[in-house]
Amino acid sequence: MQRAVLIMFLAMSLIPAGDSAGKLLSGSYGIDPIFISWSRFVLGTLLILPFMPRGEWALLRNWRIWVRAAVLACGISSIQIALQTEEIATVFAAFFIGPLISYVLAVIFLREPVSLLRSMLVLAGFTGVLVVVRPGADMSIGVLWAVAAGCFYGVFLTMSRWLGSLGSPKGMIVVQLLIAGVLLAPFGLAQIPKVTAPIALLTTVSALCSMLGNLLLLYAYRLAPATRLAPLVYFQLVAAVALGWYIFGDLPDLWTWTGLAIILGAGLGSARLR
Repeated sequence: MQRAVLIMFLAMSLIPAGDSAGKLLSGSYGIDPIFISWSRFVLGTLLILPFMPRGEWALLRNWRIWVRAAVLACGISSIQIALQTEEIATVFAAFFIGPLISYVLAVIFLREPVSLLRSMLVLAGFTGVLVVVRPGADMSIGVLWAVAAGCFYGVFLTMSRWLGSLGSPKGMIVVQLLIAGVLLAPFGLAQIPKVTAPIALLTTVSALCSMLGNLLLLYAYRLAPATRLAPLVYFQLVAAVALGWYIFGDLPDLWTWTGLAIILGAGLGSARLR
């Protein structure tokens, strides 16, 4: 169990690290967020393609897999657009509206049972997101993109539970990366920048950290029960704050700290219930 926990902490640190590299690309080098998203899918596909299980290419013929990959492509593109202008901690906090969306959709479409306590915790998490984003006339467009990314993520989570029995985790990851890369190719190819050493390095780091984070997540779930590891997913928020301070010199304001604390508390409680 201790080994699985350490792997989870590493995985949950790598994912925001990949997004930090993406923020550097868009904010410091002016790289288009759509290119960053597309390059992440392309490089991720190349990295994991050798591990594709035999006989699972048939997944490409299932239209539901294509819809799921399209949702993923929209979600990753939205979060990269948000990171172009917003602090990484704020983006990740808004992004965690995803569990609420997933919970509601799972109850409606997957007929999952409703728990009063879990419903209250999910609503508390949503309250934390509202504290961070503070809806109003002065809310920035970047925060709206982060909320949109969270909504796409919620749909993606629900579809993942719906389609989880169609193939192995590795097979599902390969096809979702491949399809998302194909769908974004017309937009990504149109935004290819002039390649320099820093841009090439950050593009590789962005894709590699994201891919390793997700692979380590799968590996951790093979070592320990999901119910024991699920709360650690929220360590992404802690890592996002730390990376935002270390790389960009950004520290959340009082409202964002409050919202992050609410999201963490509600998320940990909800995950423990599962």
